[in-house]
Amino acid sequence: MVPSLQFLRRAGGLALAAALALSSAALAADTPALTAAERLEDLDLLCQALERYHPDLFANTPEADFLAKKAEIEGRLAGESDVEFALDLLSLTALAGDSHTQASLNAVADQVRFYPTALTWYDGHWYLTMAEAGQAALLGQEVTAVNGRSMEAVLEAFSTLLSADNPVKLRRQYRQNCNVADLYEFVGLVPEGGDLELTLGNGRTLSVEPVDAAALAGVSLARLSDQITAKPVTAAAEDFYWGTALDRDTYYIQYNTCQEDPALPMETFAAQTETALDAGDYSRVLLDLRNNGGGSDGVIWPLLAVLRQEMDDGTEVVGLIGETTFSSAVINAVELQEMGAVLVGEPASGSVDHFGSVGTFSLPNSGIRVGVSTKYIDLGTLLDADAGRGVEPLEPDVTVPQTLEDELAGRDSAVEWLLSHPEKLERRSYPDAPLTRGRFVGLLYEAAGSPAVPADASFPDLLGIEWYLPAVGWAENAGVAAGTAAGTFAAARPLTWQEAAVFLVRAVGTLELEPETVRAAPLPAALAEGAWDRTSLELAWSWGLLPEDAGAGSTRAQGEAMADALAGLLR
Repeated sequence: MVPSLQFLRRAGGLALAAALALSSAALAADTPALTAAERLEDLDLLCQALERYHPDLFANTPEADFLAKKAEIEGRLAGESDVEFALDLLSLTALAGDSHTQASLNAVADQVRFYPTALTWYDGHWYLTMAEAGQAALLGQEVTAVNGRSMEAVLEAFSTLLSADNPVKLRRQYRQNCNVADLYEFVGLVPEGGDLELTLGNGRTLSVEPVDAAALAGVSLARLSDQITAKPVTAAAEDFYWGTALDRDTYYIQYNTCQEDPALPMETFAAQTETALDAGDYSRVLLDLRNNGGGSDGVIWPLLAVLRQEMDDGTEVVGLIGETTFSSAVINAVELQEMGAVLVGEPASGSVDHFGSVGTFSLPNSGIRVGVSTKYIDLGTLLDADAGRGVEPLEPDVTVPQTLEDELAGRDSAVEWLLSHPEKLERRSYPDAPLTRGRFVGLLYEAAGSPAVPADASFPDLLGIEWYLPAVGWAENAGVAAGTAAGTFAAARPLTWQEAAVFLVRAVGTLELEPETVRAAPLPAALAEGAWDRTSLELAWSWGLLPEDAGAGSTRAQGEAMADALAGLLR
């Protein structure tokens, strides 16, 4: 039991981003330093709450390591400052290896020291983007090392303190905290009270002294962003969502938060978007998720329904993702891939599968806020698009990074690239990913020439936006593929070789084909094992429809080969 904690569960959707970043505006009131007993109580409560509410706290770090870290912290409770204690709790929480489970420095923000500088990542490099006014000439220089450590080594050091389940999220967390002096000291990159030494690409070294929170407000700062005199039409706006035509062929929608705008419900916005699209003759719609850090993944569904209809009418839909894309926004981006849309941009900080559905609480003595995941979101159980992926950053199908040059010129690199490449884009293939039932039926449907037959699918577990939805309707109506015993289609479930054989043989019958026997060799034992329809297996094998390399599990590449073999019978 954790009776001393008020645990607040955030409702809505599959996942919710934790807003726990350090904010110098949220300053704690002056209070005496905590006693060792008060710190121990907070430490114990933190450990109890994490273990109670997190669905698998020790998934990434053994419990023994948690206990060892806790014992290490207990040994210095009496001699450390409140800031050091807060950092200890951050490091303990970071052992979860979960981007949504993290502690905040909110309660000690007035005691933290800062370096008046900032670094930003563009296209694989770190750049100096803020400095004291006297160093303005150095802005835009690449930063290659910090206190003699490569940037890779710096990120590795910060990984012990910042919660992240993938490298993109860690990089983003570092960027958001790269001016906090106490963090560098805690991870051993800078000696206590020492300067931050930045090695620049021009060979110079910039030394930056730490200042306290109060003094930071009085430092005259120069920012690289002040040099930007123009902004693209697609610059991030404060609106929850909005849309506009970029040219006669391209309509653009910016979706900035997975929340319902009280002044513009999503149903209304989706209807407005549908009207705007009907009024034009657009060949491409862009849905921009690059500024979206999450919320409730279900908010977007009325808009997805509109985009699904546009795709059915021949319009190409392209999703834009970037480092800020996180949590529910990642879920929405994968749903776009499930629709058959292509993702363009940069890797997201959110992982495809992840712990999420965050609850928050504050520790009673220190006031430190903590967010903890309460659920594991495995999109692979729901979406074919997730097959073969896992806890890894969502990657675009086409990588187009925002460059520093374009940023300063007020250009949107990804959108400019898309406007200059009107040709239909290709989705990333993932040939070794598991082959799902939904994808295989989709491949068979295409191999059969996408016949114009009733395409309504009656299975309750289908979302209604899938790229293979017409194929499932065809397969059901033509008797090629039935549902499961539970009455569902289970489109995201990996396909068995038995199912592949049955679907192939039924498709041959539906298409009234008369295949010849092309293999005299007997059915391999690996395929025959556990067969419930050996006849279909032997027929599909003898006709050459099952691949020679059929093994433990089928892959997307093998699915395409089987569909090609079926198409070959039609030629």
